Amino acid sequence: MRFSNCSDQELIRFYLEGSDSAFETLLKRHKNKVFTKIYLMVRDEELTEDIFQDTFIKVIQTLKSGRYNEEGKFLPWVMRIAHNLAIDSFRRDKKMPAVRSDDDHDIFQTIGHPDMHVEDQICHDQVTGQVKKLIKLLPQEQKEVVIMRLYYKMSFKEIAETCDISINTALGRMRYALINLRKIVEENNISLSLS
Repeated sequence: MRFSNCSDQELIRFYLEGSDSAFETLLKRHKNKVFTKIYLMVRDEELTEDIFQDTFIKVIQTLKSGRYNEEGKFLPWVMRIAHNLAIDSFRRDKKMPAVRSDDDHDIFQTIGHPDMHVEDQICHDQVTGQVKKLIKLLPQEQKEVVIMRLYYKMSFKEIAETCDISINTALGRMRYALINLRKIVEENNISLSLS
């Protein structure tokens, strides 16, 4: 049987009825998104592989135990598992994702302007470097939302689904993060001006 035209729900049903091919199709369909999400968080290929495998082991265990809620969307559910496992990894290692200015996927690349003069670019790089340091000072929950919003370009709806919180909670965490960042800037007389 060809599974490529089946929905995720159908593939899950076929898998639970004994078809490993159905699960392989499900895995291939979502592998890149899940792997990329994990990699963007941990910035380490080996660790990404480990978390990716742990994610799908947890998916299989949940499916086989009958605890998967059919009403939920499969991909957001898997992404939430991956996110939580990556966060658990950070807590174990006591580190946040590396957000470096020499990174191909720099959180602040979108702010840059290709027509900037060299002096302006240097100032811009210094400011974005300072902002990155400030983000690391935020409480964990606020830091996660800021990184997902700016770094992953996720909507507040996606952030809410990934963190298993309401959209209002996601918006609130972002709001408090911005308030805290402003407070840190004012208290420390930090200048974030490009001029």
